[in-house]
Amino acid sequence: MHVKSSFPPLPPLPEVNAHHILFGRPDQARWAQADWPDFTFQIEERTGRKRTFKEMVKSIGLGATALGGKVADGGLGLSGDADEMIGLLGDNSLEFFDIVHSLMMITTPFALISTYSTRFELVHALKLTKATRLFVDAKLLKNVLAAIEDPAVQITSDKIYVLSGPPTKGRRCFSQLMDAVKRKNAPLEPVRLAKRDRLAYLVMSSGTSGLPKAVMITHGNVVCAIYQAIVGAETARPFAAPLQNVHPTTIAVLPMFHSYGLHVYVFRATLTPATYVIMERWNLPRYVKAIAKYGATHLTLIPSMVHQLVTHPDIKKTNLSSVTNVASGAAYLPPELAARMGRLLPAGSNLSQGYGLSECTIAAMARPFEGMLGMGKPPPNTTGILIAGIEARTVRDDGTEAAAGEVGELWLQGPNVMPGYWNNPAANAGTFVDGWLRTGDQFRVDEKGYFFFADRGKDTLKVSGVQVSPKEIEDVLFAHPEKLISDVSVAGVSGGRTDDEKVPRAWIVLSPAGKKKGAPAVIKALEAWHQESLSRYKWLRGGIEVVKEIPKTPTGKTMRRVLQERYEARMAKKAKAKL
Repeated sequence: MHVKSSFPPLPPLPEVNAHHILFGRPDQARWAQADWPDFTFQIEERTGRKRTFKEMVKSIGLGATALGGKVADGGLGLSGDADEMIGLLGDNSLEFFDIVHSLMMITTPFALISTYSTRFELVHALKLTKATRLFVDAKLLKNVLAAIEDPAVQITSDKIYVLSGPPTKGRRCFSQLMDAVKRKNAPLEPVRLAKRDRLAYLVMSSGTSGLPKAVMITHGNVVCAIYQAIVGAETARPFAAPLQNVHPTTIAVLPMFHSYGLHVYVFRATLTPATYVIMERWNLPRYVKAIAKYGATHLTLIPSMVHQLVTHPDIKKTNLSSVTNVASGAAYLPPELAARMGRLLPAGSNLSQGYGLSECTIAAMARPFEGMLGMGKPPPNTTGILIAGIEARTVRDDGTEAAAGEVGELWLQGPNVMPGYWNNPAANAGTFVDGWLRTGDQFRVDEKGYFFFADRGKDTLKVSGVQVSPKEIEDVLFAHPEKLISDVSVAGVSGGRTDDEKVPRAWIVLSPAGKKKGAPAVIKALEAWHQESLSRYKWLRGGIEVVKEIPKTPTGKTMRRVLQERYEARMAKKAKAKL
């Protein structure tokens, strides 16, 4: 079925540096006047450090000068025209916010790298992105310095700087670079010109093909995503619960190195006056305290966080009276979990969810308020409708369009869709069909344009809202130096924090070396090996099982579902036996 967005069309999208859409707007000038004196824009939850909107704007101007200014003036001299790629490896901080905007100003692309990366994953990210310089939090330096010892990584130690944290002897900090240009009274760098196809940044996406791929997002993609947010907010305004003159406050806890946190806390934060309490990382007890302490009005979460909140032993004692809006994204929010969260919120609060992916910059669908766009009350289990400027198709396996109400793969098209994966023509060829982005996710859509999530991509898992590639885990198990297995399959099984969330489980066939070692010893060795090589959320929480053979189709394709169904049937039988 072919569907177009029900929202008003996007206005003509200007071909400018995305910075011009985020800063210098007439409405921002009014914020500093009578209605909005220079308000507290950001607070660091850990340190209590505060700054106003004006102070933030000055800071990113200095940051752009520190990065793009002349070397003689204390800057790094990044021209934006050379083959520079700046790696960013940091938790949420004021410095992370600043460097993103500073690099956007001077049209120098950056690569967002997870702070949860192991040495193995860091080596891959640095090789893939070809980062020429790296800004890293002080606490993560040790891991980075170990990764650059790999001969395949081209970056050298002198090109590594401290982004946030205490200064390190012999290594320059982002804040020191800013102080240097300030002391020399260097002329502030202007905002550089950017065409809509100018690369803005890379963000990692696992997909289904093994190791993470780097999604290319352009200035045009960011401009489009911002306008989509504006059109959505303006359309929803008459139907949303009013804040009644309460200053909006958000606890910024989602990682800024992922698309969701990046756009909500770094880009969209400039669209309306609000205060952002920046938490370095998710910490449930501190998050719950911060809601009450700062009177948070808006909570931005993923389903696993929602699950932890509703099951927190003290949640019913927590003062949630200030909360007016809760948004869940990055993964499917089961209706029963949404209902449990809703029962904790004050009357009239709104709990929303949507659907997005990094390949669409951030979002593709949003759940409308009742009465919006003349569509009446949304069905209870709908993911939402297409946001402005988006078209979609649901497609059968044979490439024909699915009918209304029939499940098919979701294909998307719009100006927020990425131009492709960085240096990966094979992945691009398998992802795009005649300009349509194949998401790999299964949806059905009704006649009104409401979409209903049916299933994930056939291989990719989502653990705590983050994509996990079974093939990546399989490759790591195969790479054990003792060559303990001859075949392996990884798939999702029950055991996650929600009924919908699956956890990775591995089925392995022992090699001659593995048989000699013995099954228990092999399992123990592979447990230690993969936990050393992969981030915690990719660990095999579903366990490792030795089997005689991996079931496959006549064409050699692994039949993961057979393994999953056998396992789930066995678990159900055990559960029944306990009753």
